Amino acid sequence: MSESGREDRTGPLLLLRWAREGLIVIVGATLIAFFLKVLVAQAFFIPSLSMTPQLRVADRVLVSKISYRLHEPRRGDIVVFDCPPVECGNDDPGDSGGVGGILRSFGQGVGVIQPSTQEFIKRVVGLPGERVEAREGHVFVNGKRLIEPYLPPGTLTANLTPTTVPPGELYVMGDNRGNSSDSRVFGPVARSSVVGRAVVKLWPPARASYL
Repeated sequence: MSESGREDRTGPLLLLRWAREGLIVIVGATLIAFFLKVLVAQAFFIPSLSMTPQLRVADRVLVSKISYRLHEPRRGDIVVFDCPPVECGNDDPGDSGGVGGILRSFGQGVGVIQPSTQEFIKRVVGLPGERVEAREGHVFVNGKRLIEPYLPPGTLTANLTPTTVPPGELYVMGDNRGNSSDSRVFGPVARSSVVGRAVVKLWPPARASYL
């Protein structure tokens, strides 16, 4: 009877211990995934047609958050950046302030909440101090025509008055030049607003590729 009693007491204790250890593993794995996405890389989905044909609506891309800790953005990079204030105003629902923002960021980081659409994805065309303009259907940087092999043949860019990119900012455009809200609309974007560089197209698998 005493042996049976020990089994009765041991059974619930084992279950409790397994449950506690399982919870620790789940929480630990969740925290690791969260911090990796916050500090190293994160998947973003494409919300618009502005980067077609290379990136289509609902595609997923992996954005490196450490690339620009190693070097500055380069012309031709595809970057994700916070929605410019002129577009989102001060009532940006993607704002990370407050308890709600912290919970939202955590949910997005572990993949249980759909990522915010308050980030834009465009291509870097002009760097700080450069003069960007468009004429005759093409982009010119510092007076020299920019070669853009990523654009579909025959793509034309509407005329653009020369603009000098301020220090600490980037001039960005979508590849879909006829359907993109970019620096031609809201001006150059702050380098500090850049979340990271899109390096790989993850989804759909049939079109996965490096960017």
